[in-house]
Amino acid sequence: MHKPLRNIARGLMIVGLLTLISCAGDRPTTLGVQNNQLSTCPDSPNCVSSFDQRDSHGIAPLTGDMDAVRAALAELPQAAIVTDDGNYIHAEFTSRLMGFVDDVEFLADPASDQVHVRSASRLGHSDLGVNRERVENIRELMGS
Repeated sequence: MHKPLRNIARGLMIVGLLTLISCAGDRPTTLGVQNNQLSTCPDSPNCVSSFDQRDSHGIAPLTGDMDAVRAALAELPQAAIVTDDGNYIHAEFTSRLMGFVDDVEFLADPASDQVHVRSASRLGHSDLGVNRERVENIRELMGS
């Protein structure tokens, strides 16, 4: 391969790798509590929520309190708490290989000893069950 073509190919490869590495996406503006609930999941199969009634997106709330959620998150190295307002926590989970970021939210319901949860991918269509698996892992860490 001629040197100019090799340089172009190398440049394209570097751009491609940088694109793959920066898979964080923008933080959604719909995060947080609205009308005492977490926002609804989109139609894409990369989100689960304890407020969602659809089989494809619904998941049971967690049993416990926010201290148990914080303790569970502390055991997960890919988790970073972004917001902690007492009864609401927003954490970001970053995948090790590609750097994809998922947003996971928790909303306490102290009257029922439950914590509502929503876990959603920022990018892509399918998550291959990662968000559901994550919530079940957190449930297990909480002992609920």
